[in-house]
Amino acid sequence: MATDLTAPAPSRADVAPIQRRTLRLLVVTQIIGGIGVTIGISVGALLAARVAGTAIAGLAQSAAVVGGALLAVPVTRIMTGHGRRPGLVTAYLVGAVGGVLVVLAAATRQVPLLFLGMLLFGGGSAANLQARYTAVDLAEPARRGRQLSLVVWATTIGAVAAPNFAALADRTTRGWGLPSLAGPFAFSAVAFALTAGVLLVLLRPDPLLTARRLADAEAAPDATTAPDAAAPGKAAGPAATGRRGAGMRVAWRVVRERPAARLGIAAVAVGHLVMVAVMSMTPVRLGEYHDDSAVLGVVGVVLSLHIAGMYAFSPVVGWLTDRLGRRPVSLGGLAVLLVACAVAGASGHHTPGLSVGLVLLGLGWSGTMVAGSTLLSESVPADVRPSVQGLSDLTMGLAGAAAGALSGFVMQVAGYPTLTLLAAIATVPLLALALRAVPGRAPDEEERPCG
Repeated sequence: MATDLTAPAPSRADVAPIQRRTLRLLVVTQIIGGIGVTIGISVGALLAARVAGTAIAGLAQSAAVVGGALLAVPVTRIMTGHGRRPGLVTAYLVGAVGGVLVVLAAATRQVPLLFLGMLLFGGGSAANLQARYTAVDLAEPARRGRQLSLVVWATTIGAVAAPNFAALADRTTRGWGLPSLAGPFAFSAVAFALTAGVLLVLLRPDPLLTARRLADAEAAPDATTAPDAAAPGKAAGPAATGRRGAGMRVAWRVVRERPAARLGIAAVAVGHLVMVAVMSMTPVRLGEYHDDSAVLGVVGVVLSLHIAGMYAFSPVVGWLTDRLGRRPVSLGGLAVLLVACAVAGASGHHTPGLSVGLVLLGLGWSGTMVAGSTLLSESVPADVRPSVQGLSDLTMGLAGAAAGALSGFVMQVAGYPTLTLLAAIATVPLLALALRAVPGRAPDEEERPCG
């Protein structure tokens, strides 16, 4: 019986129904996985404060971010050798184990166990992020932006619904004897395990391996002319590219050689850095002029608007990415981020103005994320694409973690307006990179378009 690794190459006509089925599955699993991520994170800081104390509660929350970034490395290595399905399943199962460990830490009040659990919990975030790349493995070049953005958009449902489930999960699991605030992480573990099971059974054929087989089949006539006739810089076949051995070092070399890939990674990382830096300190800013009885409600509304800006309009951003081009939309996202920093920084103690700034911050992030991810995916060969995408997520995660850690210090020393100014200045390297002339290159010049 054929497996993902031994199945015959599909025809171009076979790809469209496989891609439609893959997209439907990814949308469903993104909703379930998004609920798993958000329902735990929504109470993570509160639980960490009760177990470890308020002083290091932020570090425990950051552990999930760092974990998601670091786990992108082994997950994408699995994908490089064996396809998307085992990589995504592994990441979700690691997240489920993390959720279980957090519950045990809450029950035993073991701080090291809490940090380990939060670190592994980041596997759910790593899987959710990698799913957006799975959406473009078999996408037609003219529709890559829209199909990637559709998977990003699906996260909105889980992100908006999950906080409303947190209280229900907490009440339910208290009856089972679990400590307060541990219930949401128990539900997260179940959601991750369910998502892993669905992908394990239904994500067949594997989209990445299918794309590779299609590319090999279409390149086969060219390869028969002469074994050494491949163009310089172009692999002669699967073995030449080292599919199974492509790690971060290979990924970095590939990115360094391709200006479009560098721009894609920079757009994703800088957009995320600016978003996290400003967003993470906005609740503190609101706490400066709202009393304790009202601040949580205000923070909830403002951050909900921000999340809507991040995800709700991503299909429009994807459509613009396909119509206008990857670089113009990346630059547009960058411009919106600059406006967001200006509006938020100048809003003073005016909550509606700050809300507008946070919505714009989410929109700018969406532009850099969707356009940058699409540009990155199509600017590198399929054989090393998972490793390069993992490098991008690692860079993005570490940039976000650094921004979150430094933003508190800047806020305390210089205030919120200065923080937004520094966040705006952080976009200068990306602006310079995006405006540099890049040698023209058709999408997937190294291979026939297949994902």
